[in-house]
Amino acid sequence: MSGANPARGEAVLRVGGVELAVRPSFAALVAAEAEIGPLFALVERAAEGRLALGEMTALFWHCLRERPEGLTREAFGEAVVAGGLVSATPVLKALVGQILAGR
Repeated sequence: MSGANPARGEAVLRVGGVELAVRPSFAALVAAEAEIGPLFALVERAAEGRLALGEMTALFWHCLRERPEGLTREAFGEAVVAGGLVSATPVLKALVGQILAGR
């Protein structure tokens, strides 16, 4: 399902054995910001190692290019946690890089 395109700022997040593409589109970032607050503050917290798990999963959720049918936000969060922070960190890094640099 992924087919992530790095040239478009997309990254692959593997959750529950499925590869999902995340893309920090304008609409996705606005939705994330409405939920978790200013993106620059989020970037600062991430740089300081103070980004909360809920903030990270909210950012991922809003940036999903497509959501598999039946995937709930709760199940998505559980799958991110089950996959571990080590596998989620490169995706977070890619999103933060896109937020700071743009496309």
